Amino acid sequence: MQGRRILLEVCVEGADGLAAAVAGGADRVELCAALVVGGLTPSPGLMALAASASCPVFAMIRPRPGDFVYSPAEEAVMRGDIAAVAQAGLAGIVLGACRTDGRLDEAMLGRLLDHARACGVRHATLHRAFDEAADAGVALEVAIGLGFARILTSGGGATAWDGRERLRALVARAGGRIAVMAGGGVSPESAAALVAATGVEEVHGSCRGRDMPRGQGVRNAGFGDNPVPTDRATVGAVRRALDDAGAAATMSGDCSRRE
Repeated sequence: MQGRRILLEVCVEGADGLAAAVAGGADRVELCAALVVGGLTPSPGLMALAASASCPVFAMIRPRPGDFVYSPAEEAVMRGDIAAVAQAGLAGIVLGACRTDGRLDEAMLGRLLDHARACGVRHATLHRAFDEAADAGVALEVAIGLGFARILTSGGGATAWDGRERLRALVARAGGRIAVMAGGGVSPESAAALVAATGVEEVHGSCRGRDMPRGQGVRNAGFGDNPVPTDRATVGAVRRALDDAGAAATMSGDCSRRE
């Protein structure tokens, strides 16, 4: 019996990572630059290349590393980057913005989403700026009101597994009005247990290879070590774990209905 599909989004930062994610079975790709700082807006050239991918690609809209409190000038940069996403023909964007008082910047996010829709970009994910919000329940309702398709969150934990109790509560509160996508430290070993513990139907990960310890990436002309790249086999292993989790959830639901 075929189980329900748990969607896998893989974040990548280059052409090779994009190819590995698609070949490994990703349902969606988050396209970034500089994953070592949590992801920044990718280059127009990488966006153009990603437009031919066989799965939907969402581009990160983040003009700099650090916090998510942005100035008017940085908002203008993000508007230009959103226009570049539209010109490339990608499926969506990933963005977030916060206020200094610990709330999501609802006004700025509303302006950016309006701009995206005017450019023809219809789908948006609220990234882990969500986890910076002082009140997750309030932030969830703001995201729903703004029209985000999903939020990416670790449940406020260092990893999604650490935040599993809040993730489960968010899924329950969302009630299908918005997707809650779990991300943070997801591995082939933890993916199925995470789905079972939280009820999430979307999972996000970098799916990096494990043959090279973190911090021992490719030395790049004096600029330090690059992170270990996205690995096709790891993507495939997470995909299989999620398929198993979906099948188990379906079987559990069937058993419950028979009872």
